[in-house]
Amino acid sequence: MVNVGRVLLMLLAVALVAPVAACGAAVERPSAAPAARGELVTAEQVMAMNGPQTSGYLAEWNYPVAQANGVRGYRVEYGTIGPDGAPTTASGLVVVPDTGNTQLRAVSYAHGTMVRRDEAPSVADGSDRARTAMFAAAGYLAVAPDYLGLGTGPGAHPYAHAPSEATASVDLLLAARTLLAQQEREVHPEALVTGFSQGGQAALALGKELSAGRAQGLSPGAVAAVSGPYEVQEVQAPAALDGRVEARQAVVFLAYWITAMNRIYHLYDRPADAFRPPYAQRVENLFDGHHDLLSISAGLPRTPQELLTPEFLELARNPTGPGLRAMADSDTVCDWDPGVPVRLYGTSADRSVPFENSQRCLKAELGADAELIDLGVADHGSTVNTALPQILDWFRNTAPPA
Repeated sequence: MVNVGRVLLMLLAVALVAPVAACGAAVERPSAAPAARGELVTAEQVMAMNGPQTSGYLAEWNYPVAQANGVRGYRVEYGTIGPDGAPTTASGLVVVPDTGNTQLRAVSYAHGTMVRRDEAPSVADGSDRARTAMFAAAGYLAVAPDYLGLGTGPGAHPYAHAPSEATASVDLLLAARTLLAQQEREVHPEALVTGFSQGGQAALALGKELSAGRAQGLSPGAVAAVSGPYEVQEVQAPAALDGRVEARQAVVFLAYWITAMNRIYHLYDRPADAFRPPYAQRVENLFDGHHDLLSISAGLPRTPQELLTPEFLELARNPTGPGLRAMADSDTVCDWDPGVPVRLYGTSADRSVPFENSQRCLKAELGADAELIDLGVADHGSTVNTALPQILDWFRNTAPPA
């Protein structure tokens, strides 16, 4: 059913945006040379609301913010690198609060699994855009990376590949700093980091990069990750086979992850090496960035055992070679000493990303600074709705917006 109030609100927002959009992109590169990492390539305003309008918009998504600021959101394209280290571009959402503060603390929000590129925060007016706007409404500079291969970025999405999630997230923060400088404002040197599901993995990966000084002039101030697959080898892959992950979700996860990792690590020569017929003939096309989750699920079997060949079932249980390397490269997001507060949120009732991911992460090096918060009886999708308002309150108390 169409929500009339929300439609009218967005029509008003479009009216506010129109004069800016008519001026074209905020930034255009003068040459065809590859953009440097963190270089702002283009910026286009995609949302603009005053305080009452922001309050109404967030209430529609059940993310109320008391005394919300007005916000302006931009879809930015920026220079970054691919999994192979080659220059590329990515897109992301940057939401700027309409406050009088000349220095703003940034919050980076990393979204969960999505299969269509047009679902990304910079493109779609969906829940992830609202979640990002929530932090800006509270006075933060809020950014949300689309990740590689989603939004308007080229190529395929390297799903759940922590190293490229980290570089895309770092470089968006740098591009956002440039955009803010064009508005004669600056970014506070300590950034706050959060994310949900795949974005929980991405959030810890970004925190690790910031802690290592990979974004000049920025360091982490606090990190909050929700229901992330932090331990693919030890938890997520085995759980996809033994029933801890609901079977249909396990099938989608395995198919998405294997096809994505194959482009980076060459797990198979042909799809039939990994997938049983008739799925081998269609699986790569299903994850082309244009199919929705329902059509993907309809094109795949009910169980992992019907999807994978015996060799790849064994590889998921006991990885070796390129498969082991693919898991190991992303299973380092808990292996760093943050020296700043960290909170991990999750629930033992999660049938998509087992709570054991968070429990094991707490036992790693990260654990000395981390607190594990059990959200009680909730499914995977509900954890983000419960956790994010708590995270916003924690951020406000730990590191205010300016």
